[in-house]
Amino acid sequence: MIPKKPRILVVSSANMDFIQHTDRAPYPGETVMGTSYDYLPGGKGANSAIALTFLGAECIFCARVGADSNGQRLRTIYREAGIDSRFIFMERKAPTGLASVIVDNKTGQNQIIVFPGANSYLSPVDVEEAFTSLPDCVLLQFEIPDKAVIAATEYAAEKGIPVIIDAGPARADYPLNKLYPCEIFSPNETELETYTGIAPKNTESCLRAAIRLASMVEAKYYVIKMGSRGVFYYDGKYYNIIPAHDVDVVDTTAAGDIFTAALAAEYMRTGDIMRAVRYANIAGAISVTRAGALNSVPTERDIAEFIENRGIKL
Repeated sequence: MIPKKPRILVVSSANMDFIQHTDRAPYPGETVMGTSYDYLPGGKGANSAIALTFLGAECIFCARVGADSNGQRLRTIYREAGIDSRFIFMERKAPTGLASVIVDNKTGQNQIIVFPGANSYLSPVDVEEAFTSLPDCVLLQFEIPDKAVIAATEYAAEKGIPVIIDAGPARADYPLNKLYPCEIFSPNETELETYTGIAPKNTESCLRAAIRLASMVEAKYYVIKMGSRGVFYYDGKYYNIIPAHDVDVVDTTAAGDIFTAALAAEYMRTGDIMRAVRYANIAGAISVTRAGALNSVPTERDIAEFIENRGIKL
């Protein structure tokens, strides 16, 4: 039976984001004046973990943070958000991960440099301990060591727990063949090209890239996030394209993380992959209309209002 309120274990990264807003990103060797900056919780894992709680799921978060003020602040934020933080471990060999984010005020697009810090020390032992939380589903991303991700897929396979992978950041040499079979594998269009060498510029090239990806990693469903072009879905036989919603883009930070969290929550609630993709597409659309990562996470009510106002059928 699919649980009404699924327990989802996120095994991924926790960062402090240093967000800088500017009217134009600098060219090489150039200095520009910014308009504002802030320090906010980030990291693909933390973004998804917080989004899951906002979207009605129970979330257990497995990560590592440094023994510093950023780590202490992040742990407090996670607890206050309702995240089960028992498996957020303290690392004394490295500081808390940091992401430097430059946001273009005019386009909403961002440029990000990530310093992994404590995230690099998350281990298979940490992951195994987190599985004692008895999750219904596991959500993974690639901002942590390969061995931790691979171990999580192995433990999940042994226990018959579905795995959803948000496949970023991408590396051409990522050992996809070592991953155990997963339920959903979801890169964005840039990550898809990195893995397959095929630029998904149109429907034909998207399908070729998806078929190539399916030969590299085994999944039941492949869900490709394509930004303003929507979502490309492939299940090994059939494909579908779900158009993006027309919204005013303010900031794309964390949009992909929020999309995948919404995908996981709705898929585990309903077992309907196309409904889950459409639901996630709405969550991603709402997120880009808001600045920052934490501040851009929609609630279940936000999504319900978006559906009602636009007459959308899931």
